[in-house]
Amino acid sequence: MRLSPGAIKTLLKVGFHNSLKASATMSTTKVKTIRDFGYDFNAEGKLRKIDPQSGEPGDEPFDFNISKDHATNQRNYEALGETITDRVYELLEENGLHKIYVPHNIPKEQATFVFANKKDLSGSKKLMVLIHGSGVVRAGQWARSLIINHSLDHGTQLPYIKKAIEQGYDVLIANTNDNYRNIDGVERRIPQSGSPTEHGATIWEKYVMGSNPEAVSIVAHSYGGVVTLFLAKKYPQFFSDKVFAIGFTDSVHSMSGMPDGVREYLRNVTRNWVTSTKPLDEKLDSSSGDVLRYSAGHTKHEWTSYACISALFKFFETKYEDFRTNPKTKKQKVEL
Repeated sequence: MRLSPGAIKTLLKVGFHNSLKASATMSTTKVKTIRDFGYDFNAEGKLRKIDPQSGEPGDEPFDFNISKDHATNQRNYEALGETITDRVYELLEENGLHKIYVPHNIPKEQATFVFANKKDLSGSKKLMVLIHGSGVVRAGQWARSLIINHSLDHGTQLPYIKKAIEQGYDVLIANTNDNYRNIDGVERRIPQSGSPTEHGATIWEKYVMGSNPEAVSIVAHSYGGVVTLFLAKKYPQFFSDKVFAIGFTDSVHSMSGMPDGVREYLRNVTRNWVTSTKPLDEKLDSSSGDVLRYSAGHTKHEWTSYACISALFKFFETKYEDFRTNPKTKKQKVEL
């Protein structure tokens, strides 16, 4: 279903605070492994109960209602979710990505981290930045519920990463919700990464602008759209010169207060694939001044990134060809 205006306002208002709350909770909890819960991912990336005889994932899917007490079930689900986060981090590295600590000049245990397919992105020909939404998700995830209830391909960013690298992109994976660390029993903000937008600005300055890529694209889900517009407003000329395409997946952004020049630029390079009963990539009505909206081909918010991947990459291919062959599209002065 499509998010109502009220739901969008609520997400914009509480998304950041929810991410802080989730960060604080996770950092003080002892995390087990997935197998400690009696589950693991099978060869298809589906979470299945471990067969006691073979010791391998069997056919039985995850069961939320393992207890008669809902509170107990919820705690177990959240604890399992934390192990999912660690497993996704491992999968990113197993798929050739490098963990890069942010900021780099403090002890690792006090820092957050991002992932990239190269340790040094300098001079990248095409760079894709992936930004997840708010809440409990971390780098490499779009939707934890889809990882648990469907598969790794449904809920992680791995399909985007693999497809991007196949098409010649370098990739940078943001970790915007990882904002706190427990230091000597006290929850402290991570320097330069104490909020989603601060994290976004830090990695944008150091690893995007700092690497001087030829061309940049962004994929952002839900609250990731808010982070993206913050960056576009903060670094308008770099966006105009380098960012050739932005793909939102059911973003909850607002264009209110956006300078006209930046707004016009964003409308030219951005599509927002939103929940809809319409077929994938069918153009939908858009609010005046907002980015263009297209159907994600699914009615549920958390499914949109998975559902629209083919349409999004097709759009990026078209925008990159235009960027590459038409110099005027790369050097448009943004008037503030």
